[in-house]
Amino acid sequence: MHELSIALAIVDVAAEEAARHGDAAVAAVHLRLGPLSGVVQEALRSAYDLAREGSPLAAARLVIEEVPVVIFCQTCAADRAAASVQDLCCPVCGAAPARVVSGRELEVVALEIDS
Repeated sequence: MHELSIALAIVDVAAEEAARHGDAAVAAVHLRLGPLSGVVQEALRSAYDLAREGSPLAAARLVIEEVPVVIFCQTCAADRAAASVQDLCCPVCGAAPARVVSGRELEVVALEIDS
């Protein structure tokens, strides 16, 4: 379960940032997560609950924003939402994607600090 090592890294990063702000109390960690990241959201939530125990983030919630899979279709010259993770072809013209624009994200984007 590599989600545990990811959760531990999230806790470490958030704790370091809180320490830079005078050991501020972190209320929530905001994360962007795409379906192509290779991370299972439910497993990450469970792992986060374990990782935060006994840490400065023991009371901090994990807020996950799901990022959709978006591809760039060269034929249409436009970004398009993929039909599914298994079907990355353009939903308008059926062409294979030139590239994946989003959906691979796994990033901490914000911390909520209690004042």
